[in-house]
Amino acid sequence: MKRRSLHLVSSLLRSISVSVLLWTVCVVNADAARVKDIARIEGAKGIQVIGYGLVTGLKQTGDSPSATFTVQSVSSMLKRFGVSVPQVNLKVRNVAAVMVTATIPSYYKPGSTYDIQVSSMGDARSLQGGILLMTPLSGPDGTVFGLAQGPMTVGGYDLRSNGTQVAKNSVCSGRIPNGGMLERPIPGSLSSDGTLRIQLNDPDFTTARRLADVINGTNGLENTATALDPATVIVQLASTEPDDIVTTISTIEQLDVTHDSRARVVINERTGTVVVGGQVSLLPCVIAHGGLEIKVDTQEEVSQPNPFTIAQPERTRNSNISAAEEWAPATVINGTSTVQEMANALNSLNVTPRDLISIFQALKESGALQAELIIQ
Repeated sequence: MKRRSLHLVSSLLRSISVSVLLWTVCVVNADAARVKDIARIEGAKGIQVIGYGLVTGLKQTGDSPSATFTVQSVSSMLKRFGVSVPQVNLKVRNVAAVMVTATIPSYYKPGSTYDIQVSSMGDARSLQGGILLMTPLSGPDGTVFGLAQGPMTVGGYDLRSNGTQVAKNSVCSGRIPNGGMLERPIPGSLSSDGTLRIQLNDPDFTTARRLADVINGTNGLENTATALDPATVIVQLASTEPDDIVTTISTIEQLDVTHDSRARVVINERTGTVVVGGQVSLLPCVIAHGGLEIKVDTQEEVSQPNPFTIAQPERTRNSNISAAEEWAPATVINGTSTVQEMANALNSLNVTPRDLISIFQALKESGALQAELIIQ
């Protein structure tokens, strides 16, 4: 019983260690992935649509009267229903003008639904609780492909009262799950010349070569694939019948390919997020990192004049400046070659993610970071 308890405690400690590691830095390792997760079939790209609409039902958080396009839109909408209202008398604080966008996949048929995104155009404070009125969505050539309508979800809040504001995320944009309905089919073409073209989402010479080798090693597809460039692999079809083409695509999509990616470190300075790719390595180096905190405390005092004098009160300002520097010992990193070694080296620094961002930038400048540094 005691041994079992020790085992449970050890497992719990390992779980806590993993949680701390994930909080500090997310490490991504390359592994085999299905073809359908890293590539797409040429001719099945879908289409992007856009529309202009109105969101109603807002609680005094919509556009102000200065947003003239919102006033004009409301007036035009009411005329369609036989209501004529002068624009000068319209109050639109419960209405907001928005842009509606969506990406509709290929081969969708009329009646299919899809998610849409809604974003404010005017000076609305929040779209929370709003309902999008029926909005036509058109493609790049102006062809209307579908309609959008429904209640919005914004994924945040913006509460204000007596000069106090509490907000989370953006409330001027949101989504409507399955809020769009298709009116006409989305065209697509899989093969017109007896070949199938597979497009990699992340072009790479090594991955394209591996994909062609995996397809050529599959039963029934021997010697049919050729890597044309780092983004395209061509497959010769034995039959152009629709059922045979679908069967071939289904077989290829289920194949596993080891996706080879570049060594990258992606940094988002706005959120303090650091993502390290599995191919990243460090050369031997020494890191010493300390933070400097400067605090300025200002107090204003008003000196009153003596009684029965005509002197005016004098305002004085006193400032106290203090500085504190964090001390941290230098950490020796003997170089890393695996993901686990990278995670251990980063955790040994005992710094916050935002400090880690500065360290990665310095490592890149010194040449110790063997990876591409991407700052968002």
